[in-house]
Amino acid sequence: MIEFKNISKHYTLNGQTIRALDQINLQIPDGSIFGIIGYSGAGKSTLIRLINLLERPNDGQVIINQTDFTALTPAQLRTERANIGMIFQHFNLLQTKTVAANIEMPMKLLGYSKAEREKRLNELLEFIDLKHKANAFPDELSGGQKQRVGIARALANHPKILLCDEATSALDPQTTKSVLELLKKINKEQGITIVMVTHEMDVIESVCDYVAVMEQGKVIESGSTLEIFSQPQHPTTKNFIQTVLQQQLPVTILSNLENQNHNSVYCLKFLGSSAQETVIQAVIKQFDISLNILFANMTEINGTVIGQMFIQLLGDDALIQQAIEFLRSHGVQVEQSGVIA
Repeated sequence: MIEFKNISKHYTLNGQTIRALDQINLQIPDGSIFGIIGYSGAGKSTLIRLINLLERPNDGQVIINQTDFTALTPAQLRTERANIGMIFQHFNLLQTKTVAANIEMPMKLLGYSKAEREKRLNELLEFIDLKHKANAFPDELSGGQKQRVGIARALANHPKILLCDEATSALDPQTTKSVLELLKKINKEQGITIVMVTHEMDVIESVCDYVAVMEQGKVIESGSTLEIFSQPQHPTTKNFIQTVLQQQLPVTILSNLENQNHNSVYCLKFLGSSAQETVIQAVIKQFDISLNILFANMTEINGTVIGQMFIQLLGDDALIQQAIEFLRSHGVQVEQSGVIA
């Protein structure tokens, strides 16, 4: 487990103190893919760089598998860092070295024999499907191929933890998808804990088991990805989720509907089995009210379906209330145009 205990980090710039991290307490379970999301300047990259102490906290402890990294000697820290790989937004490959030489570099630094290096190199080239590019230079590779080389280099020393700092931000959507699939494969087959920093909620949705949302140096919300997507609490979290799973109707449409029929628009949220039941059809059949579907969408988080639907209910108030209670009794969350019904 990776644990941040009361972590604070600040810088002094032009005589002013800038708080990059403010009293962070966070636990990252072993073997998970953990996402850290936030807008630029939220402190997420600073936080991930504390894991291998590329940045040192001013206060607090970074504890990994019960070892306090902040208390290690330089020699002890070098040894522990061999268990942590890192990939970067802009790949950070050595431009004058071939693909093979880039991947071998960490093994050379740790004193692997030539035979050991060649064996591991062949394993990694096969794993990332770039054997045919072993003697190519970075300038001859696509963005996705460069990131695959970066991933192979990070895996060279059999790390237990892989840090990904905006690893897909410089890639097109299709290449992003293939890199994320590779990271999921690494996590599943090798049991490596992956910590990902991103500003893209669809990355979190695609691969992460857990997520922490950051703002102004603080963790404002954290939990399982399913929990955060299905029940976001903080406005910033809701804004991020809105980019993947629309949380609100456009204001003009909502205003027009509300002007015509006050308090008639409802948001329904379906989770798991309730997303697969025909409850809307049952409401239409059982209750003598008008039900208009305005918008609907759904997504899947770690095998669980989350669905959302905006509807307009018109008719007798008592019957509408009965219909709402019917929906709730079937596991559907019901909210009234931004106000809990």
